[in-house]
Formats: sequence, structure tokens, C-alpha cells
Amino acid sequence: MVHLWVRSESRAHEERVGLTPQGAARLIAAGIKVTIEESRQRIIPIADYIAAGCTTAPEFSWPDAPRDAIIFGLKELPDDGTPLPHCHIMFGHAYKGQPAGKVLLDRFSAGGGLLLDLEYLTDADGRRVAAFGYWAGYAGAGVALMCWMAQQRGEIAGPVHGYPSANHMLADLQQGLEALGTARPTALIIGALGRVGTGAADLCHAMGVATTKWDMAETASGGPFPQILAHDIFLNCILARPGTPVFVPVSAKVAARSLSVIGDIACDPDSDFSPIKVYDRTTTWDAPALRVNDAPVLDVTAIDNLPSMLPAESSADFADQLLPHLLALDALDQGVWGRARACYDRVVA
Repeated sequence: MVHLWVRSESRAHEERVGLTPQGAARLIAAGIKVTIEESRQRIIPIADYIAAGCTTAPEFSWPDAPRDAIIFGLKELPDDGTPLPHCHIMFGHAYKGQPAGKVLLDRFSAGGGLLLDLEYLTDADGRRVAAFGYWAGYAGAGVALMCWMAQQRGEIAGPVHGYPSANHMLADLQQGLEALGTARPTALIIGALGRVGTGAADLCHAMGVATTKWDMAETASGGPFPQILAHDIFLNCILARPGTPVFVPVSAKVAARSLSVIGDIACDPDSDFSPIKVYDRTTTWDAPALRVNDAPVLDVTAIDNLPSMLPAESSADFADQLLPHLLALDALDQGVWGRARACYDRVVA
């Protein structure tokens, strides 16, 4: 019998989960045993999983799970250096040469375990089968708007927090905009046709922000792109890769511009191919805005776990996308799991 062990998350602010109670009930009906760890921060109460038929386990008890259990979580494991003997499903961030990724892979090698990285679950055409992109875009646009509102008050944005629902975020933003009593800003989105860009555009539309939507066709010329500087907010929704043009050069800091907030939702400042050259590090929930120029003011927000701000919607969306593949966990050598295992084998070989 396949045994799926849903672990609690150890990262601060991480309330998401990759399996809903409804999904758990379907797995159990299909003959899969589901264990759910207790959690102090998960958005969905454990009582709902108990009602669905799940077995429970203490928080952070997964290291003692039966060796044949598949450990399922989203974000990083505690960095304690211990060997990892289980098969883990998670976002490993370990295949692109990241220093922390090498440490993680060494732990799997030492324990004889296996990483099935959620980022590398792809269909036969190479498309990811489950992603949080829409809600990253939605929340990222919201944070960028918060940064812009803070600027109108002569401030830099203070700490952000999670919301029980997207409607709560919208109400918070609406209240802030009404308190300003000013015209709404304008925004330009690059990557508007993708899931991330769609989420960003939906947030902007809900807030009455006039939005220009660009995708590959509009950036094919390679730049420069003065239109970006003519908008108040720029939202980058594409991942950096070789050949990506520069959208915001270093010279934009002191250029004449309306642009005052950059929301780098793709959040890849360490990449040599980053299209935004005015900043070099991510921002955080406690300090969401990095001021890169004072006169004229320019803030960058680049938070790497944006969907966690909307844990209910993002969990439900991701879990629905992933569930058909969890139902196929009895065939780890085939389909999306077989391809994910091949990725792991290539990296650790």
C-alpha cells in the first residue's frame, strides 16, 4: 500500500499545504494511506483531515515515519544536515547549482533517499503539471500596490502579512486606496499571458489600476523599453533565462520616469540573465520594499514566497492540479514521477 505522509512546514509564514481534505478522501478511497502531521500554522484545520479519514502524527515527526512512507511537503526541510532516507516530494531548489541545494542533495545521497521535485513534475511535452503561479502574480501585484501607496504617504512599505482569503486582501487594498484619495496608479505587466501575469492582471483590474499587458511579442525587439518608465508600477512575471532582454537597466534609477515601484514577481535577482538590473537581493515579509533610489524614488519588491500570503486559495488551486498525479503514486517509475526521478538521477549521478 502506498503511504503518503503530509508533513508540517517549518518555514515562517508558510500556511500552505499541497493536499486538501477532499483530495485526501479521494486518495484514501483509492487505497492510499494518508498520514497528516499536526501543524501550528497550516491554513486548513487538522480536524478536516481527520473527518476525511486521515491518520494523524505529531508535528515534525516525519523523520521517524516508516521507511516506505512518501514524505510530502512544499518548502525546505530543517537545515540540520541529517541524512534523508525517505522519498520526499517537495520544492527542492537544488538542481540549478544553488549552494544550499548541494547540501540537500548530499543529505539524500547519505541517507539513500529520493527527491521528487515538484518544480520538475512535467507532462510529456515538458510543461509543469502543478504550480502556484496565478496566486504569486495576484499577491505580488497586491504587494507592489502596497509599496506604491506607502510612497504616496511619504513612507516605505512596512511589513506584510497573510490573509484568510483574497477578498480580505482586496478589502485591505481598497481601504488604503480610498484613504489616499488620489488617482489610481498605472501598471505594465510583462508576461501577461502566463498564469503569473494573469493573476497580477486580475488583481490590478479588481483595484481599478489601468494596466498595459505585454508578452513575448512586445519584448521581441530586445529593448530599450521606455514604456516601462512611463508607468507607475512595473510587474515582471517572466523567469530569467538566456536571451531575456533587459527591461529595467541600471540607468533607470536616475532617469526621468513615472515608474516608482517594480514588482519582480519572478524574483530571480541572482541570475546573470535577470531583466531587472537595479537591485541584487530578494525582499521579505518584514521588509517588502528595497529602496534603490531616493530622487526620484524607486522601490523594488521581490518576495520569494508570495502565494503564502493567500494560503487558502493557493493551496486549493495547487492541490487540485496535483491530485491526479498523487493518485498515481503506485507507479513512481512512470509518467510525471518517472520524469522527476530521472531529473534527480541525472543531478546526483
